[in-house]
Amino acid sequence: MLRVPAKTLRKAVPKVYSDFTKQPSALMLRPQCLVDNGTNQKELMRTSMVATPILNPAAEPLRTNTTALLNGEVLIETHPHTATGAAVTAQMYVPVVRSQLWEQLTDYSRWVHYFPHITDSRVLGQVKDQVRDKAQSHRVTRRLYQAARKAFLVFSAQVEIYLHVIETLQQSIQFRLERGTFSDFAADLTLEDFQQGTLLTYSVRATPTIPVPGFLLESAMRNELPCNLRTMRQVLCQ
Repeated sequence: MLRVPAKTLRKAVPKVYSDFTKQPSALMLRPQCLVDNGTNQKELMRTSMVATPILNPAAEPLRTNTTALLNGEVLIETHPHTATGAAVTAQMYVPVVRSQLWEQLTDYSRWVHYFPHITDSRVLGQVKDQVRDKAQSHRVTRRLYQAARKAFLVFSAQVEIYLHVIETLQQSIQFRLERGTFSDFAADLTLEDFQQGTLLTYSVRATPTIPVPGFLLESAMRNELPCNLRTMRQVLCQ
């Protein structure tokens, strides 16, 4: 094998060599790819402890299909959850700027038009937040009540839920369970500038207390969420 001395390499490709040696962090973005049989476990643990969202929106894998998004398709992925629950992420392009979408999405009484199975949606009040830093100064927390009726094959179910809604101005809305007919529920809606409009990502995971098999819930969410989001887009664009 031909060996090239480091000194010769530096002279031949000084810029590449300099960039490579001065930016070692590029090699450590995914340390799990470099660790073999327990080697360098401390570095792996340190990097893997970086905070991650409660929900996994899987935005990057979905948004790679730009053509499908611009053609109006709703991209969807399912994620593992509880035996009697389900978790789904959907993504769509809306040809409206973020600021205009934000005003409509945070008018929660309008959600009965976005999701046909929601029969009631209203704000119960605003929670006084203790602002700890500048990054949180654009956050508002509200209490929200929603009721819905959903049909599953030969029976239908009435559900209601009380939520804490955390708004980060023109960026995201997080829905977190306070109480209701769910043993767990969480949803994230995020907005990003995309092409001439906005990329909307909606992730939801839920486990109802009513006796519905998990596969039925996942099937309903996977089949109906795209339809609901298309309805949402139609209303938002009016």
